[in-house]
Formats: sequence, C-alpha cells, structure tokens
Amino acid sequence: MSVVKSFSVEEGDTFYIRHGSDNFSIIDCNLTDDRKDEIIKEIDNQSNDKNVIRFISTHPDEDHIHGLECLDDAKSILNFYCVKNNVSKEVETDSFRRYCKLRDSDKAFYISKDCSRRWMNKKDDERGSAGINILWPDLNNKYYKDALQKAEDSGNPNNISPIISYSTGNIKIVWMGDLETEYIENIYKNVSLTDITVLFAPHHGRDSGKVPTDFLSKLNPKLIIIGEAPAKELNYYKGYNTITQNTAGDITFDIDDSLIDIYVSNKEYSVDYLSDYKKKAFNYYLGTLGI
Repeated sequence: MSVVKSFSVEEGDTFYIRHGSDNFSIIDCNLTDDRKDEIIKEIDNQSNDKNVIRFISTHPDEDHIHGLECLDDAKSILNFYCVKNNVSKEVETDSFRRYCKLRDSDKAFYISKDCSRRWMNKKDDERGSAGINILWPDLNNKYYKDALQKAEDSGNPNNISPIISYSTGNIKIVWMGDLETEYIENIYKNVSLTDITVLFAPHHGRDSGKVPTDFLSKLNPKLIIIGEAPAKELNYYKGYNTITQNTAGDITFDIDDSLIDIYVSNKEYSVDYLSDYKKKAFNYYLGTLGI
C-alpha cells in the first residue's frame, strides 16, 4: 500500500509519496501562506515513521520551490534531488536562495535519465526501493543542452524539468514538471515510457504544456490530472479521463497493487468513470480506478 497526494496550492505544485517501503518522497513545493503550516504538519505526520526522506525538485521556478526554506527548517532536508544546474536569477527570493544552498551542497543528488541510487530505485538488505525512476533528461541530448544553457543564462527553466515515474504493483504515475509542448515534441522519442496509469499534465495542465498526440497515445494514461493554471489557459485533454484540480481541490491516491482509491477535498466534485467501492480512508471518496 502507498499514498500519493497532490495539494491544491494555487498555481503551483506540491506532492508527496508515502511509499510502501521505508521511503517518503516530496516532489516540489508551493507553500502558500494560508496553507504552509498545515501542509508542513501533514508532511511531518506522514513521514515520521520513514527513515529515508527525499525532496525532488523539478526546476527552480517560484511556484515549485516557494516555502522550501520553511520546509527545510522544519524537516531538515538531507536528500535533495535536482538536475545539475547553475541557474541564477536577477531577483533572488528566500526560497531560491535555499534551493541554491541545497543544490550546491553535499546533500544534493543530481538526477538524469536512467540514474540509479540506493533506495530510490535500488533495494538492499536494509530496506526496499522507493520505485522512483528518472526517464529524462538525457544529458547529451542537444535539446536538453540548449534548455539548460537558456536556464543558466537567466532564461525560463521550465524545460530542464525531469520526467519522473513512480511504480508500485501495476500502477505507474508520471510527473513532467513544467515541460513545454514544443520541447516535448523534440525529445519524446528518446523517452522509454508506455502504458501509464496517472499523468500529472505538464505545466499545470496549460495548453502550452500539452503532451503531443503521438506521445500521449504511447503513454495511454488511464487518468490525467489537470493542474491549477487559470481556466482559460488549460487544455482539458478531450477523450481522456481527467480530474481538474482547480475544482477538485486536494487529490489523494490510496494505492493497492492494481487499484487506486481516489479522494478529493471538494465533496461536491464528481466524475462518472470510477467504480464506487464505498471507501472511507480519507475525505472525500471520489471513486476507484482499476487497472
């Protein structure tokens, strides 16, 4: 059993994975002032029995690192995962300064395509794997090199985002940070990824991050989560099962091998493609996705 949660944090991302093994992973953070203390408390409660806690940063935009200093002060991040970079910003926030401090410290592990690390995707006699694999970036790829150079020249860092998969049982969940459509079009043939269960749509579900049709057909997701960009900027992925976080609120996935019980914080939200198994582990039960 494992739990994946996506918090509703305005136009940003905050996720955690409570693994079935002795692992706990946080992916990005946008700790809005009204929810900061609540989210940190929940992360602390959900991770307090886990001995390996990692923070995975997709890229250093404020809506993905806001409040990182508060989380680090509360949890003392010992394992900080990011792509290797020298991104700088003309205006440095407290969160960006903490990002740089962690990125450039001995707590950092630099992720890239097919990298391996004990307990991220390698198990041993001490503990099991977290089931996390990095499918992108390929450090030798021209398009990635160009994106990294642009980011390091104080440009937009969206396209240095990694592609991350989490696998448990028959379930596979994928994050793409803020990758943009044109960039995805250029690199997706170099990404070994098919038949996934849940896709968190890149760039918060914006049309500017729409996954190209050929790649989407290859991924064949059973469910797409559309993030909290303004409604006029969203692509609603017609023809696919979706949950729109703008209206659903927090989304919790309670995973057991081939089933995902899905809960949302907006009790008025509903969809018509899930099975109803009357589950009550969290509030509010939306339904169950079977594989």
